[in-house]
Amino acid sequence: MKGNAKLIEQLNARLSEELTAINQYMVHAEMCENWNYKKLDEAIEKRAIAEMKHAEKLIARILFLEGIPVVSNLNKVYIGADVPKMHASDRTAEETAIKNYNDTIKLAVEVGDNGTRDFLQSILNDEEEHLDWIEAQQDQIQQIGIQNYLVEQIG
Repeated sequence: MKGNAKLIEQLNARLSEELTAINQYMVHAEMCENWNYKKLDEAIEKRAIAEMKHAEKLIARILFLEGIPVVSNLNKVYIGADVPKMHASDRTAEETAIKNYNDTIKLAVEVGDNGTRDFLQSILNDEEEHLDWIEAQQDQIQQIGIQNYLVEQIG
């Protein structure tokens, strides 16, 4: 099915964001593993794997729309030097993703591609769950303090 060129361009932009997030989250997960924050390592790695699945689905959708997936474009990766900075940079990534998925959903509706709209909505729902989890971690740090939070992350 021949897709709308502007929509395919936007899908490739979302793909770049997902590929960037994978890199950022995998580095953060490995840092947490290195610091022996097992629970945090596992949670962030799980989020990275979810982003990999999003990237895979975006590639499949772009191909379905007879576009060419661009996997060589990455945005700037923001690596946090400590756990609060990791959460802050990951939160920014998720907030950006949510905004951009909403914009791309709007475009899909405008060009009459409801299949892509539905597809993007499922990814948007995942991104909102990721943001909710990160916000909960930041709230816990604020409420119980970073030392108590980190003790909880040791597994």
